[in-house]
Amino acid sequence: MDVQLLLPPSSVRGMKELNREAFQKTLTIPVIILDPEHIRHVLKKVKKYLLKLNNLKPVQNIEGHPEMKRILLNPLLATDTNEILNSFTAGEARVEMQEIVLNYDNWKAEDILRAVLPENQEAGQSYSIIGHILHLNLRDYVLPYKTLIGEVLLEKIQNISLVVNKTNNIDSTYRNFQMEVLAGSGETEVTVKENGCSFTLDFAKVYWNPRLSTEHERIVKRLNFGDVLYDIMAGIGPFAIPVGRKKCSVLANDLNPHSYRYLEKNCASNKVTDRVKCFNLDGNEFIKTVVKEDLLKRWSDPQFCGTIHITMNLPALAVEFLPSFIGLFKDVEDLPSEVKLPLVHVYMFTPDTEDSTAIAKVAEQFGLLADQRKPASEDNQEELPKGFGNNFDSFQQNIKEVFHVRQVAPNKAMMRVSFSLSKEILLGSAVDENEPACKKMKVEKS
Repeated sequence: MDVQLLLPPSSVRGMKELNREAFQKTLTIPVIILDPEHIRHVLKKVKKYLLKLNNLKPVQNIEGHPEMKRILLNPLLATDTNEILNSFTAGEARVEMQEIVLNYDNWKAEDILRAVLPENQEAGQSYSIIGHILHLNLRDYVLPYKTLIGEVLLEKIQNISLVVNKTNNIDSTYRNFQMEVLAGSGETEVTVKENGCSFTLDFAKVYWNPRLSTEHERIVKRLNFGDVLYDIMAGIGPFAIPVGRKKCSVLANDLNPHSYRYLEKNCASNKVTDRVKCFNLDGNEFIKTVVKEDLLKRWSDPQFCGTIHITMNLPALAVEFLPSFIGLFKDVEDLPSEVKLPLVHVYMFTPDTEDSTAIAKVAEQFGLLADQRKPASEDNQEELPKGFGNNFDSFQQNIKEVFHVRQVAPNKAMMRVSFSLSKEILLGSAVDENEPACKKMKVEKS
């Protein structure tokens, strides 16, 4: 039996303007004719053979014969009609071959698009739904079909009113992207729910990816009452707000003014404004001022016994902010004898999912790869501290986890490296076993 039998007609391949009438298709299938009083008994026997398509009832009235019913069977499953007939009591029902007409309404969006788009391509079938917005990231070769794709998805996917396509890469500064409307209309401000919290955002101005909800939850679960989170690239608050609801202290920052506005709005709507303090700063400035000052306050507080976490979720650039931690406290005298070091969760894009690739990207920023030492940048004229190139092995011991978050493209993975900031990095010096006790720092276990 031809497996294409129940799919849209092959003649629609290459269609660029949606023509619903072109999807009409006539086929012959087995049907069971019976008296309504036998419906329940017969359905039990043929349930696995029923023809199941959108907007098509498998049990139907027969026009002109109100005293009879017909049951539609799937021709790919009900291949032996004699076997089916023999399962009935004599005179209970009969099996016939009849014509039915299928049309555009009988197929799902993926069936329509698979029939129309170039063969062996999955473009147009992968999307995200954010509130009432369906978001696509179409590849160049299917752009000629973009209007049809938008119309089909708008009609076939429930509870959406706007279909948009990303037209360029995510802006590395503000983490938003240009987009075009393919179908529908409406505002781009939406409200979504994630990890028990409600988030309002303008999808055209801020970054939001529902596929990261599980990763957000993983990190949130690591924090408990009394802990501290420094969220350096907070966006609209997917880490900061649920952590705040756990009665932790959160300092959340984002450079995008739109993200900052929605971060404050979402803190208010989720009732965490007393625990989440929001900032609109460059990440490097946030680290060197706000984070530094708050860490000193925590370390000086004898009552503080929580753990300290830092999230850096800007995969395209986050590792480039790590040098701001080098020598962050080199100008501070008389540090407390015992301090808890922060656990950093930094995100990045890598060409593969090897732990060593991700670790190397982090270590390089600290000058810990002797053959890849970075020169002083224009923003930071200080060279990396001497001796760091010999401490790569020590750095590896501070790695708590390397995690593959998601595959973005065939050669582009989103990875997370979780590691404890070392004394050497924060003080901007090489390992010195003879340092005074006042310079000792305690590494917090993950």
